[in-house]
Amino acid sequence: MIEARHLRILRAVAGTGSFSAAARELGCTQPAVSQQMKALEQSAGTPLLVRTGREMRLTQAGEALVRHAAGILAGLTAAEEEVAAIAGLRAGRVRLVSFPSGSSTLVPTALAAMRAGHPGTRISLVEAEPPRSVEMLREGDCDLALAFRYAGASAAAEWEDLVVTPLLTDRLVGLVPEGHRLAGAGRVGMAELADEPWIAGCPRCRRHLVEVCEGAGFTPRIDFATDDYPAVVGLVGAGLGVAVLPELAVESVRAKGVSALAVEPAVEREVVALTLPDLARVPAVAATLGELVRAAAR
Repeated sequence: MIEARHLRILRAVAGTGSFSAAARELGCTQPAVSQQMKALEQSAGTPLLVRTGREMRLTQAGEALVRHAAGILAGLTAAEEEVAAIAGLRAGRVRLVSFPSGSSTLVPTALAAMRAGHPGTRISLVEAEPPRSVEMLREGDCDLALAFRYAGASAAAEWEDLVVTPLLTDRLVGLVPEGHRLAGAGRVGMAELADEPWIAGCPRCRRHLVEVCEGAGFTPRIDFATDDYPAVVGLVGAGLGVAVLPELAVESVRAKGVSALAVEPAVEREVVALTLPDLARVPAVAATLGELVRAAAR
């Protein structure tokens, strides 16, 4: 195998005409240059230099190798500089995927901090709900995924191969129209909403809603289902039903015509950032993760 250090020595020998002059140029000893040239000839499998007395000239193979060495060493130097820039956060790329309410609340603060602190790092964002976002991470389509899991869910086992960073605990909030009998009550038990028409959210949230309602002793009558949180709020505001949404979702929507109520008993979901163990050591990914943690703490 031809090594870069051998190519540098070969170029020095070719340029200076002797081992001793090459040693002076490289700041090493003449025996070290001789030893490295022998190792290079062994790797190449053919002589690279012809020694006649004090004179030294390249063989045809040596000339070919010197000719290619310039491009190889220049490319290696460029690669080293690029890697150093990435390691020092002067460059790099992070592909982030987030569920919608995380995109509108946690992500903007984190990305603004990354742009201010590390302007050379490029960050892209796409939206996807778990489990699709987790699949994208495992398939190599993103570097960081914001996801959530409800208390008692099996996601902990599903994420055993990932680096899980808890960000915050997000409580569900009950939403009723402003003219509803419970509007202004401040809090509501799930059983009090048993006879109401329901507006449900994303598929995972929908399944969890059914589980919570069944735990309260009833099966919800879901009249409308939408992944769009503003649509959920709009439907509730129009008097078409009631809903429960995460606080992050309510925070990200202008809640017109609705009254928000604390749900009893409390229903919570854990919001986390996920990445792969190897990606967690990439400086740009680690820095973005750190900014997400700080954004969640605000």
